[in-house]
Amino acid sequence: MKKHNFLAALLFVLPALLIYCFYFVYPIPASAYYSLFRWNGISPQKLYLGFGNWVKLVQDELFWKSLTNNLILVVASIVIQLPMALALGLLISSQLRGARLFKLLYFIPMMLSAVAIGITWKFIYEPNFGLLNGGLRLFGLDSLARGWLGEPRLALAAVIATICWQFIPFYMVIFAAALAGIPQELLEAAYIDGASPAVSFFRITLPLLRNTIRTAAILSLTGSLKYFGLIYVMTEGGPDHATELLATYMYKQAFTGFRMGYGSTVAVFMFLISFLLTVLVLRLGKREAVYA
Repeated sequence: MKKHNFLAALLFVLPALLIYCFYFVYPIPASAYYSLFRWNGISPQKLYLGFGNWVKLVQDELFWKSLTNNLILVVASIVIQLPMALALGLLISSQLRGARLFKLLYFIPMMLSAVAIGITWKFIYEPNFGLLNGGLRLFGLDSLARGWLGEPRLALAAVIATICWQFIPFYMVIFAAALAGIPQELLEAAYIDGASPAVSFFRITLPLLRNTIRTAAILSLTGSLKYFGLIYVMTEGGPDHATELLATYMYKQAFTGFRMGYGSTVAVFMFLISFLLTVLVLRLGKREAVYA
């Protein structure tokens, strides 16, 4: 009977499992295989290079530029998004009037597509008629008006600000759900013992959120390393590759330049660095749990 139930369950799960394997599991070994060849993605002929693409990758200045930008995005996403999301999570979890309405309004960015957000913020950053420069001029701050997406030294920061605006609500909901699971008895006992709200937060709330923070950090890390849509809509990696990321560089190599082998090499590197950084975060989290 148990075997019959297992087979029945497997049949129900099989379609989704096949789709998952085809779109998420199979591309990993396939990309590793293609990285060994020079191939345009169309011709049946492939030239075997061995690790030639990897040697080229190490010597590619644009690749290192893309990796540097990606690491900046990773650090900025974790340092900016998670603390702000935690603060907003505390706000909407409180009994303040209007907290539920605020939660609904602030979650709107997560319901919009990356294309819609990218186009909207391109208009906001537009140097002549954009909302940002218009607001600066309105308050007499004309000297601060800039071509935000057109200046290499400002473009990456402008795009990071947009990404944070888009994803902070996602982590806000995660933290709000975790905060709702903290027993109120602990906080009430701390209050009775004379602990201030700040002491209660750092001594009770924050330690209990350790696993949630680690999960949010992993999601932010992996998401930042493979980020593509909004960057491509807003800048396409420009100006002068100032906002080039590994994902946009991989796309250009594989699908614009028809260098599928080299693009696959970049993709495999993205997978490896995501995997290694995720393992590192998990190991650090376990080490903290041991010493806690």
